[in-house]
Amino acid sequence: MRRRALMIVAAATPWPARATTEDDIAARLAAGGAVMAFRHALAPGTYDPPGFRLDDCSTQRNLNDQGRAQAQRIGEWFRRRGLVPAAVRSSPWCRCLDTARLAFGRADPWAALGSPRAAADAASDASGDGLRRALVAATARRGRFEVWVSHQFVLSALVGGATASGEGLLLDAASDGTPRILGRLAIE
Repeated sequence: MRRRALMIVAAATPWPARATTEDDIAARLAAGGAVMAFRHALAPGTYDPPGFRLDDCSTQRNLNDQGRAQAQRIGEWFRRRGLVPAAVRSSPWCRCLDTARLAFGRADPWAALGSPRAAADAASDASGDGLRRALVAATARRGRFEVWVSHQFVLSALVGGATASGEGLLLDAASDGTPRILGRLAIE
């Protein structure tokens, strides 16, 4: 019975319930009511060095040449399909801002997307509720989509799964506000 109900819901929407191909993802983004949440592009290493500062990129772990090229390929993927996000929100960390700016030409820093400083902080991160509320609001707006650029720990806390560097998660929210992954976009 449950499976049948899910199939009916999927059939009633103009896009697949689960976007499995790049064309499915593009169609779902074009329809709007979604968020594409990216983990920042390749920035080798783990964590930031001790004493890093958000206002000084030279103290942070940053994109390397491969990461910058990956971010540009992400943007090219969107441009080839004529997909323009209504908003591009980013963690204030330089690797996220750089990913967003290289891909989309802009980035609005948003502290809620900022990285917890240790894996244990992710579970108790107060921004999680704010992200879920923002996801509900963003996915309620048909005809537009947003791009968010963040970190492994933030996305993992939001959706309960891992993402690779530069990987995008096509998200919407269930009626109870629970984030749902509709598809994954990996641009190497």
